[in-house]
Amino acid sequence: MKCMAMREDEQDDQDENTIEVEVAYATPERQLIVPLTVPVGTTALQAVQQSNIAAEFPEINIQKDPMGIFSKPLDGKGRPQPAEYLLSAGDRVEIYRPLIIDPKAARLQRAKTAKKK
Repeated sequence: MKCMAMREDEQDDQDENTIEVEVAYATPERQLIVPLTVPVGTTALQAVQQSNIAAEFPEINIQKDPMGIFSKPLDGKGRPQPAEYLLSAGDRVEIYRPLIIDPKAARLQRAKTAKKK
């Protein structure tokens, strides 16, 4: 019984030193969310590196692609850069793809197409 109590305490210590986060990336064809357990103090960039998500999506450039936490950009303006942002339990790091077309231009194009019909 004494050993069991020690293991539970050790588990509690480990739980206090780690957090659960996710790393996400999506293309029009495919989406992947990688759950991770990382040490407290891990940055968003470190979590992306640990997730190995770039192996699944070779087009990802971890050093250049923009990232965010739940649609809030890590751009150094409102929030720190990915290499500086310390993750909290439950955070989802999202890697963003470059836009193919500006959203306003896409709406205008759809409106023109709809008008012709």
